[in-house]
Amino acid sequence: MISYIIRRLGGSVIVLFGIALITFILAYAVPSDPARMILGQHATVAQVDALRKQMGLDEPFIQQFGNYLLNIIHGNLGWSYLQNLPVATLIGQRLPATFQLALVAWLMELIIGLPIGVFMALKDRKMTDHVFNLISLIGISLPTFFVGLELMYWVAYRANLFPVGGTGGLMYVILPGLTYGITGAAYYSRLLKSSMVDVLNSDYIRTARAKGAAPLRVIMGHAFRNAIIPVITYGATDIGALFGGIVVIEDVFGYSGIGQMAVQAISNLDTPIIMGTVLFAAVFVVAFNFIVDLLYGLIDPRITY
Repeated sequence: MISYIIRRLGGSVIVLFGIALITFILAYAVPSDPARMILGQHATVAQVDALRKQMGLDEPFIQQFGNYLLNIIHGNLGWSYLQNLPVATLIGQRLPATFQLALVAWLMELIIGLPIGVFMALKDRKMTDHVFNLISLIGISLPTFFVGLELMYWVAYRANLFPVGGTGGLMYVILPGLTYGITGAAYYSRLLKSSMVDVLNSDYIRTARAKGAAPLRVIMGHAFRNAIIPVITYGATDIGALFGGIVVIEDVFGYSGIGQMAVQAISNLDTPIIMGTVLFAAVFVVAFNFIVDLLYGLIDPRITY
């Protein structure tokens, strides 16, 4: 078990190093001049050159990347060119709002998707299964911004049940969370249905039924427990990505989270924020995958390390 944890930690560090390298290369290739962005168009060439030297932008690529990695290790994600604040501070300011939205969105996905997935598996290849399959396909196909705008118009503006947009208490989170839940639930339902159909047709389920086990115990106690593993894997990646910022949803609803900050940074070519938010999201995805890998053994005793 300990050797497995060490291997997984080593793999996680390599993944994060790769993401840091890719984002740095992409930022390095962007045709922008941070020194000019900070000083403005009226700064002289000498002033711009002096700032470039002060920021280390005149150093070779390898040296710049090395400095970037050292700063990350010390918790320094860079300095926003336009907001003139540390990237870590800016992410920290938006973190509570993004966490709140991510948690609600994830719960919405599970609350909608999992019961539908179980129902589709029990009604496999029947008319109701085909109907829900069609609905889930529509859910996957619909762009998130479209669902968000429709909910915003009908539920918030016309029915006046929720705020149209902005950031605040729980009422400001439900509609964006529901938007993500509707589109994301389709993935969970189809994934669980596929996995659960295989389990329901396995020998040990037939044996349990032949021994007279109650249908609910067979479905939830045996089939659901073993079919849920692929869903947990996807769910860990999903919530990790959500904690990194729900870019489209936050932008549509004017929600002041990390995703909206990333969109604004992309529009303004504020590369330290872009790199910081990407790396921040990657850390959560890697961390949640690592935790789920460790939990596999508790969920399914057949899995050993």
